[in-house]
Amino acid sequence: MADQPSPSETHHCQHHEQPLIPALSNDVALQCLARVPRSHHPFLSLVSKSWRSILRSPLFHATRCALNTTQSFLFINLRIFNSKDSSFSFRWYSLDPSTFFPKTQINHIPRTLIPINPSPSHPIGASFVSLGRHLYVIGGSINDIPSPNLWVLDCLSNKWEMGPKMRVGREFAASGVIDGKIYVLGGCVVDNWARSMNWAEVFDPISGLWKPVRSPIEVKEKWMHASAVVDGRLYAMADRGGVIFDPGLEEWGLVSTELDLGWRGRAAVVDGVLYCYDYLGKIRGFDVGENEWKELKGVDNSLPKFLCGATMANVGGRLFVVWEGKANQNANGNGGWSGQEIEVLCAEILVRKNELGELWGSIVWSDVIIVIPKGSSVVHCLDVHL
Repeated sequence: MADQPSPSETHHCQHHEQPLIPALSNDVALQCLARVPRSHHPFLSLVSKSWRSILRSPLFHATRCALNTTQSFLFINLRIFNSKDSSFSFRWYSLDPSTFFPKTQINHIPRTLIPINPSPSHPIGASFVSLGRHLYVIGGSINDIPSPNLWVLDCLSNKWEMGPKMRVGREFAASGVIDGKIYVLGGCVVDNWARSMNWAEVFDPISGLWKPVRSPIEVKEKWMHASAVVDGRLYAMADRGGVIFDPGLEEWGLVSTELDLGWRGRAAVVDGVLYCYDYLGKIRGFDVGENEWKELKGVDNSLPKFLCGATMANVGGRLFVVWEGKANQNANGNGGWSGQEIEVLCAEILVRKNELGELWGSIVWSDVIIVIPKGSSVVHCLDVHL
C-alpha cells in the first residue's frame, strides 16, 4: 500500500517490449510523461496501449511523487437512500479532473462526478483519511458492532482491498495522517485493559503493522466527533472538550476552551488555519498560534446562510465545501415541485490571510455536482494525490 515502485516494476519499465517514446529510453520517457498534468492523461491514454498501461501503473505514480508533480483531487462519500426497501448504500465519487483548477476565474465551467468502484463494506461511523494514491476507510459499525476493519482504495486502479485489521473495533473514531503514518484515536469503549492500552494506535502503510500509542487515562473518551491535523499535531474533539496529540514529541494535551466552543462539525485545514461552520452559518477559521476564531470574509453573498450537511477539504491548497441543497426544483405533472430529490453542491474557495491577520475568501467556482434521492446525505469529502 506504500507509494513506492517495486524492483519488478522498475525492471518492467526498463525492459518494456517497445519504447514509450521513439529515440528515448523508457526511463527518460517515463520522466517526460510524469510531468504532464493529470487533466491531460485521458488524452495520453489514447496514444497507445503501452502509454495507457504505464499511466495506470504504481511506478508512474511513484515517479510523479518523486518529481512532485502529483495533483490533489476531491473524493466524496455519499449515503444514498433507496426508497424501494428503505435501505442505504455508500457510494464514492471523484470530481472530474479534466476541469480541475481552471486558469480563468470563470465559475460556470461544468464539473461532473465520476463514480468510484463501490466499497465491499458499508460501515456506519467510519473514519476516513487519504495517503498518496490510497483512500482508507477505518472501522465503523456493522450490524451495530464496532469493526476493526481497514478498507483501502487504490485510487489509481479503482480497486478495493482489505488492509490489516486494527487492534480493537472502532466507530466514530478520530484519525489523521502525520509523517506518512495513520493515527486513530477513540471510537472504542475502554472497559478492559486491552482496549485501554489500544485507545490510540498508529498504522504504518509501509510495514503494514498497527501499534498501540500510549495515552493518559483522562483522555479516553469513546466517540470523537471531529478531527484535523494542524502543524503536525492531531486535534480530536469528543463530547466534552478535545485532545491534542503530537507524535513527534509523544505528548498529549487538551484543546483550548476557545477552540472547543467554536469547532462544530467537519473541518479542513488550509495554510495552518482550521476552517469549519459556526452556529450562525458562517465559515470561520481558527488560528492556532493566536488561539482565536476569525470569520472568513468575502463569501457571505455567494453561499447559502446555512449549509446542510456541510463538509470541507483542503484540495491543492484551496478550501472545498460540499453541502446538501434544497429539493430539486423540477416541475411535476401538476406544475408543482416533486421534492423527491436533493442537490449536492460544491464550492472551491481561495483563502488567504491579509496583512491585518484577517481571513478572506474568494469563490473560484460553485455549482451543483450531483442530484441524489431525498433522504440521502453527504458523509465526507477529502483530497487524494494522483
